[in-house]
Amino acid sequence: MTIPAILAALLAAQVPANAPIPTLSPEAQAALRCSAAFALVSYGQERGDESSAKWPDLDARGREFFVRVMAQLIDETGLDREQVAEMAKVEAQRLLDANEVDQVMPACLTMLENSGL
Repeated sequence: MTIPAILAALLAAQVPANAPIPTLSPEAQAALRCSAAFALVSYGQERGDESSAKWPDLDARGREFFVRVMAQLIDETGLDREQVAEMAKVEAQRLLDANEVDQVMPACLTMLENSGL
């Protein structure tokens, strides 16, 4: 599954509004933010979006980072897959609404590089 397909699935996910969402550690929040940013940039790259083209191709490495972060959040929080997907969806929407994708990408690329992927 490509990151754009994952993003599309996230945006379509329907999770009950009353699902408890725990407070994440700063490290986990940063990883979630970067996962969402990678998904958004990869989606833009697939669509030929000029603003996304300036970043390195994120499909393979970004997808693996995304998957690992989602699995880590499931393990650390005890949430299920749908609840973690909702967290990623909310973060992706927040990045879009605040127009922060380009702002967070440099730090996220460093995080990706440091992950060894």
